Amino acid sequence: MKPWWHSKVLWLNVVAAMLSAIEVATGAAQATLGASAPAVWATFAIVLSALNAALRVITSQALTFRRPEGP
Repeated sequence: MKPWWHSKVLWLNVVAAMLSAIEVATGAAQATLGASAPAVWATFAIVLSALNAALRVITSQALTFRRPEGP
């Protein structure tokens, strides 16, 4: 098992959540992209889903939320 902080899937989702939260709080992308913003967010969602699926396919170890034992 590997510690949770070594998970690429979890870090990808943390970054996506942070970007989404920043957009909700500031509206910066909406102001910059204007009418094309919905298409950009739809593309973001599709790419995020594809990356999550790809990372899950290559995952070979389970995660643990316990502190690793040993040195």
